[in-house]
Amino acid sequence: MIVLAGVVFYVSSPDHSVPVSEISGPKLSVHFLDVGQADCILITAPNGKTMMIDAGNNGDADVILDYLRSLDVDTIDVMVGTHPHEDHIGGMDAVIQAMNVDRIVMPKVSTNTKTFYDVLKAVRDKGLKVNTAKAGMSIPLDPDLQIQILSPKRERYESLNDYSVVIRLTYRQVSFMLMGDLETLGETELLESNDQLQADILKVGHHGSSSSTSARFLKAVAPQYGVISVGAGNRYGHPNPKVLERLEKVCQVLRTDRDGHIIIETDGENIAVRKMKE
Repeated sequence: MIVLAGVVFYVSSPDHSVPVSEISGPKLSVHFLDVGQADCILITAPNGKTMMIDAGNNGDADVILDYLRSLDVDTIDVMVGTHPHEDHIGGMDAVIQAMNVDRIVMPKVSTNTKTFYDVLKAVRDKGLKVNTAKAGMSIPLDPDLQIQILSPKRERYESLNDYSVVIRLTYRQVSFMLMGDLETLGETELLESNDQLQADILKVGHHGSSSSTSARFLKAVAPQYGVISVGAGNRYGHPNPKVLERLEKVCQVLRTDRDGHIIIETDGENIAVRKMKE
């Protein structure tokens, strides 16, 4: 571990892990922002284009926008709302209003909340439209990246969580599985599909809830790292102790409640992890 100006550079034991200084040339950076009991992921592609997946709670907009500005980001090329729960789309309207946004992707499901309507209003006010996320779609961002939508696989689910847009992101030899709040039903659908599920980094579904990350699914993904977006002392008891134990047996666990913003960078072969805890 190396500490410089409050930033922790962490090098761990998995096969492809290296110091941050050894990641050179065109790189993919995936930022898991610390937005408490919520999700927000910023992806910066090797060609400089950006993608945001979810945008925290309503009260997280300033944290997200400050972070984007600290990186001199003024354009989000693709904005994905995994599903219309407030802890995933709460800050989307503010980001859409403040940034240049080119494309919006969300599942075809609505909810009768002010948060959801605020997002739709921001989309309309910017003259944008919502592109419907479906399994089998790919998202163009960088010719060197494969961004595949694996879920939702059907049009109707009982739980909003199972509408979650699941994305498998691949840069050369390194892959990420980004799960939103997908639960057991959605995981089972993925396991029964012909999709490639193995990934080096797993964004753990539903904040580490017991309703996600089954043993069978975790075995199929076989990650080196598991990243949990979760708030300290949350009332849900996330991450669930059994899920955490399951993860710790197979991978290194990173948590935004303990590690702050988590940045994973790769040149397509090596992986470096930075933790930014205030």
